Amino acid sequence: MKDKIFSVLQRVGRSFMLPIAILPVAGLLLGIGSSFTNETMIASYGLQGILGDGTVLHGLLTVMSKAGSAIFDNLPLIFAAGVAIGMAKKEKEVAALSAVIAFFVMHVSINAMLTIDGQILADGSIAPDVLSGTIASMCGIQTLQMGVFGGIIVGLGVSALHNRFYKIELPNALSFFGGSRFVPIISTVVFVFVGILMFFIWPIVQNGIYALGSLVTGTGYVGTLIFGIIKRALIPFGLHHVFYLPFWQTAVGGTMEVAGQLVQGGQNIIFAQLADPSVVHFSADATRYFSGEFIFMIFGLPGAALAMYHCAKPEKKKVAGGLLLSAQLPSMFTGQELASPSRWNSPSCLSRRCCSSCRSSWPAQHI
Repeated sequence: MKDKIFSVLQRVGRSFMLPIAILPVAGLLLGIGSSFTNETMIASYGLQGILGDGTVLHGLLTVMSKAGSAIFDNLPLIFAAGVAIGMAKKEKEVAALSAVIAFFVMHVSINAMLTIDGQILADGSIAPDVLSGTIASMCGIQTLQMGVFGGIIVGLGVSALHNRFYKIELPNALSFFGGSRFVPIISTVVFVFVGILMFFIWPIVQNGIYALGSLVTGTGYVGTLIFGIIKRALIPFGLHHVFYLPFWQTAVGGTMEVAGQLVQGGQNIIFAQLADPSVVHFSADATRYFSGEFIFMIFGLPGAALAMYHCAKPEKKKVAGGLLLSAQLPSMFTGQELASPSRWNSPSCLSRRCCSSCRSSWPAQHI
């Protein structure tokens, strides 16, 4: 039972990697685009002729900024599809489509409940007595502010339904709807009720998340140190993605109003500030849960790759060098780490002796 739970948690952590993988590129687009279209920066360095409003570069950088913002604005939907793909055993494309459908169904159901309860008025506006920030727009739907957690709930739920029903056989009269076609159908029905259930449950969960976030951010450097120690300790087990994601993408990592919008999660806050030209000083609290990682990304992981290269057999060094270099360049420039420990199960790891968690299972002749 213990091994089964551990295996499931590893799968959940790995499923986060697909949506997480796009974040560095989106961050670069948003950061570069927003920084070089900032009027204060352009005026300070006298670059109006090159980067000023109306120039070709300004237009291109604006497009880059908008493209990056589009990804961060729709992270819950991206996580819903990404987690479903990662957790599905077979026919992953069906799981992704079902997750997108279920995501919209859940939030529309929540919207209907909010309207029935009077929290959303007939004209689409939010009732004056509703606590600010509890209701937000998601893909044009006024719904509860669930953030990335909403996408993860959908992804995990749909993947469970998919793995259970993608091989289902129905009576001959309904055989057309059997197999994988049944997954989006059952997902739609189930997530209507999930949306209704979330209307009652999520406000309680939300209060707990905010309380936990306040506790974590209120501990200052001690909290940051504990966070860093736990995250690094979980890496050999492949569970670190489960641990740090809430700090980066949800209210556990703090909340802040940026450009009139309530933003949740340390990473989301800093990127929202980058996109807001009125921000002069960036939040130190927003970066506390990932700024400490940079020294590992830029120096620590390349050092580990160099150690692996030196440990490889002479005849394997050329192949090992190419493999490790291609892994380290994204780490240094975009903040993406080397492949997680779960990836080292492939024979492509040519220097397994450097991975202590795998020594017992890797024959010495392969090193």
